[in-house]
Amino acid sequence: MKITKKEVEHVAHLARLTLTNEELDRMTGQLDNILSYIDKLGELDTRQVVPTSHVFSVSNAFREDVVKESLSREEALMNGPQHNGEMFQVPRII
Repeated sequence: MKITKKEVEHVAHLARLTLTNEELDRMTGQLDNILSYIDKLGELDTRQVVPTSHVFSVSNAFREDVVKESLSREEALMNGPQHNGEMFQVPRII
């Protein structure tokens, strides 16, 4: 076993989790399986593998900034429930 029940209890305490004995046993087994899998991945020779941040090559799709007409104040305000002609009115929150 890669992780002990005591270690799972410690992590649960740090995370402010209250686990039953059944949950502790289940979590210990699940975390042990995860850590075993990670160890298995560590056996692979990855020296020739280029680090990637995405599976697919990603490039930014920038567009030219084009000045165009936007909504008028009246058109924008007509979508709100309440306005005073210049801005949306919302209830005061203190």
